[in-house]
Amino acid sequence: MPAFVETRAQPLAYRVAKRAFDLFFCTIFLFPAMLVVLFPLLVLNPIYNPGPLFFRQKRMGRDCKPFRALKFRTMVGNPTQRRGPDDPLEMHRITPLGRFLRLTRFDELPQILNVYLGEMSLIGPRPDYFAHAHHYIHAIPDYRHRYSVRPGISGLAQIQLGYAEGIEATRHKTAADIDYIRNASMSLDMWIFWRTMVTVWRMRGT
Repeated sequence: MPAFVETRAQPLAYRVAKRAFDLFFCTIFLFPAMLVVLFPLLVLNPIYNPGPLFFRQKRMGRDCKPFRALKFRTMVGNPTQRRGPDDPLEMHRITPLGRFLRLTRFDELPQILNVYLGEMSLIGPRPDYFAHAHHYIHAIPDYRHRYSVRPGISGLAQIQLGYAEGIEATRHKTAADIDYIRNASMSLDMWIFWRTMVTVWRMRGT
């Protein structure tokens, strides 16, 4: 099992700087950006994506505790069936407007509210759906270690590997996230942040 660094072992200066950056950038840039996206969606959503504007999902957070992640909804509802942890993404459920939101990653903008609440950071391991995460804890020995830090809106595994689909892809994602935790620094966070902005600019989200 590879060694990993828990949050409490990370330098205090790094943790303070990371939290300060989260709050500063969310307030100055991402919150206004969310409002810019929100107002057109209030008009377009009833036409091209009928249903609730927001989607809340129970996900696994720091120390394996659950929290409710907030997103702009990108899929049609599916109340009678739940996707299994190793099932492929249900592309047929993504609406035309939802596809645009996912490509630009604008659908993630409401998660800045989770950042304000201290449930997430801008950069960190992406939080999985809570039931799927429980499955992976038992299936992947190192998986639990991803949750020794706050999960992130974007992360090293996300920019290196993209969307993880299936058990093997999740193993690779886990290895990348543990590597991030072991080597966490503001310079690494800034690099991941820059690569995320490039993905948004090129509309290469999933």
